[in-house]
Amino acid sequence: MNTYVARMMDAETGSEGRYEFEADDGLLGKSPVKVVRAIMEHVDKDLFPHQHIDYELNAAFKNKGKKVVTAMGSLVTGHDPEIPFLLMIVSKKREQAALADA
Repeated sequence: MNTYVARMMDAETGSEGRYEFEADDGLLGKSPVKVVRAIMEHVDKDLFPHQHIDYELNAAFKNKGKKVVTAMGSLVTGHDPEIPFLLMIVSKKREQAALADA
């Protein structure tokens, strides 16, 4: 298992959240859609356990050189308007290395 960091920005309000989650070591080697699915399962089960959160994915890209996945889409709760988002996912080790180099 490895720890990953997801930064999600609400495209409408500009608010941002940083979320850590556990997944397989090879997560970032999978397709961008599977990487997004991993964080969205965490959001649904762990961050909003009393309310089902679904999502609509409009685009997902992987930068193999930087080992980051970027996605755009909307969170869907079923009763509120959809919430557009921008999402970036990286391994926690990579994030820490980048911060140390800054």
